[in-house]
Amino acid sequence: MMGKIKIYWVGSASRTGIDETRTRLGIGTFTTRKMIAVAFLSSIAALLQAMGGILPGIGFLFSPFATAPIVISSLLSAGSGLLAYVLTLLLLLFIQPSELVVFPLTTGLLALGIGLSLFYLKTRLAAVLVGAVVLCSGILLLLSVFRFPVLGPAVSPAIDFKTAALIFVFSLFYSWLWVEVSMLLIRKLNRRNE
Repeated sequence: MMGKIKIYWVGSASRTGIDETRTRLGIGTFTTRKMIAVAFLSSIAALLQAMGGILPGIGFLFSPFATAPIVISSLLSAGSGLLAYVLTLLLLLFIQPSELVVFPLTTGLLALGIGLSLFYLKTRLAAVLVGAVVLCSGILLLLSVFRFPVLGPAVSPAIDFKTAALIFVFSLFYSWLWVEVSMLLIRKLNRRNE
């Protein structure tokens, strides 16, 4: 039982298809294909993130899914992930400027953290921990420095240790959830390209 748990958390994530996804998309050989993929994924991320402002209420259900396109871009290469992040920010500037406060420090930062840690460190545990740290840092920065109520009125901008710990636990769970969704997307992309 402990062996399975260790393999799950510390085993190589590349065996689930990260390297195969990069090969199937021809990323190593076709720069044009990579640029088109990054531009397309950035557009999807910007539209999903902007849904909260475009469709108030139900649109907020779509906003968290802006993480997926940035993670996929980050799996292509580190430069592709950063480019997708910046392109999404620029698109949000024109589509929904109010999202420029939340996206760079929460959704986008989480996606970059997960994608780049899967690309370089290749383990679930590293991806979950890096994602949790960057998401928690972004939320705490929004709450304490910018005084932006990213978690709504339930959490006051005055941060104490208990609040920070709860935010980290939430970030850990949310990061784990997105690592699992990312691994599922990678498997689906590989099956679809066969």
